[in-house]
Amino acid sequence: MNLPPLVQSFVLHFGEMGSRWGINRTVGQIYALLYVSPSPLCAEEIVDALGISRSNVSMSLRELQTWNLVLLRHKPDDRRDFFTTPEDVWQILRTLAEERKKREVDPTLSVLREILMQRPSTEDERYAQVRMNEMHGLIEQLTNWYDDVRQLETDRLATLLSLGAKVTKLLEAKDRVVSLGRRRPNPADKR
Repeated sequence: MNLPPLVQSFVLHFGEMGSRWGINRTVGQIYALLYVSPSPLCAEEIVDALGISRSNVSMSLRELQTWNLVLLRHKPDDRRDFFTTPEDVWQILRTLAEERKKREVDPTLSVLREILMQRPSTEDERYAQVRMNEMHGLIEQLTNWYDDVRQLETDRLATLLSLGAKVTKLLEAKDRVVSLGRRRPNPADKR
């Protein structure tokens, strides 16, 4: 690799993590390089920086484009395609979450719905359907939560994430208010 040590460490790590996330190591390395690059890069610059084949770079860039994780840019008087990543890390997070949902969660929900519509013929199938129904309910609940959260403005989303487990204090306070509302004092009790 033809990169400064700090950038090389990041790129190599992203390649390793990419293979754990289910993407090609090269795809992860290219994404990391584009992410930390101060300006958009063309395929030839990526080839030179990472020391990988042009065809591998082209295939990896296509995959990143299908994930909506890279942006195509053009420079005046240059016919080559240049690539970069969105500047806003929150936009990247939102894109990743949406793409993973489309590719992993939505198909799983579809399969579960189809299976749950079938009539079980044995006790084992009935048990399996009960378990699958629990899973379906949980995934549906997470999907509904995701749909609500993804519409939050970035500042609100950052605040929500920073709350962490402290959000339980808000829920406990809400529960106290609700329970107080249910126990309205009876004016006759004061006599």
